[in-house]
Amino acid sequence: MLIRAFARSDPGRVREANEDSLYQGETLFAVADGLGGHSAGEVASATAIRALARLDGTSPEGPEPAREQLLAGFAAANRAVREQAAGDPAYAGMGTTLTAALLAGAALVLAHVGDSRAYLLRQGEPLRQLTSDQTVVGELVRQGRLSPEEAAAHPYRNVVTAAVGLEAEVAVEVPAPLELRPGDQVLLCSDGLTEPLDDATIAELLASAADGDGACLALVDAANAAGGPDNVTVVLLRATEERPPG
Repeated sequence: MLIRAFARSDPGRVREANEDSLYQGETLFAVADGLGGHSAGEVASATAIRALARLDGTSPEGPEPAREQLLAGFAAANRAVREQAAGDPAYAGMGTTLTAALLAGAALVLAHVGDSRAYLLRQGEPLRQLTSDQTVVGELVRQGRLSPEEAAAHPYRNVVTAAVGLEAEVAVEVPAPLELRPGDQVLLCSDGLTEPLDDATIAELLASAADGDGACLALVDAANAAGGPDNVTVVLLRATEERPPG
């Protein structure tokens, strides 16, 4: 099975700077969104991605070694952001979301902090969110105190409860490993995509685009057409039965 990766990032229609960062590697893929309410979000996201990128090209022998590598990588990213912040008063208090995927054979292992997301679109199934939003509103939804529809319009929907770089230790969510099938599409994205677009629209755009680059462009364009309220970043993985030549 062959995994192809595609990516795109855009500042959106409202913000002047792009505080998102992404990584599109050989075995590692990631999206980070610098916290807009903190200083130097773009530095935080880039620093976290740079620290995590050291995992790229590794070939973990199964999901558990991949999980351990990701946890170590997230810890390194957390330290790197905190050290950068400690070295310059202008960076004090900066942090970032971080959502990453590491290939281990035909399995994909995810790790996640914050409110960026990972989705799976599998043929014949609805779009499935693989990560949990680590936000005040996300927790209220999990407790049954808010409906997803209420959460989408809640004034505190973007207040995160966890981020890389803010605390000495970071709690990382590691969902169950995903055994990839031909036709699967895995999308990593910042909330600049999910804020203006609902899951049905995202699924439709992914399903209707034959080309991965075209799918990424369509997602970004749709988010901007819906107001582009934030930086929007997408990393898309598509699994096929093709084998690379040679």
